[in-house]
Amino acid sequence: MNEYERDSAESWRLPRHSRPPLLSELVARIDEALATARASEAAVMTVGAAALDAATQARRAAELAERASAAMSRNGVPSPSAPVQPTGSAMDDFTARADRVAERLSRLQRMPLSA
Repeated sequence: MNEYERDSAESWRLPRHSRPPLLSELVARIDEALATARASEAAVMTVGAAALDAATQARRAAELAERASAAMSRNGVPSPSAPVQPTGSAMDDFTARADRVAERLSRLQRMPLSA
């Protein structure tokens, strides 16, 4: 090995794949990480605000439902869970129509599919 080859700068260089990043590259990575963190923080704040708003609306809806239920109880209106019994001709009309629909469906079932 001659003296020139031994003292050349090329012998001291690292291969490209093992070189550490340049300062400018590190600054760019830090800037990108900061931008991502700020965007994430803004998104979390937006989602948090929406969740608080939804909770407030749910609370208001529950209060309104309680007031409506109390008002119905005071006025003697039957609760929605109590079955309503139709009386007189309304029930008879419904039954007659249901029978006609059932009869028509049964005739349709007996018809052949091919025309």
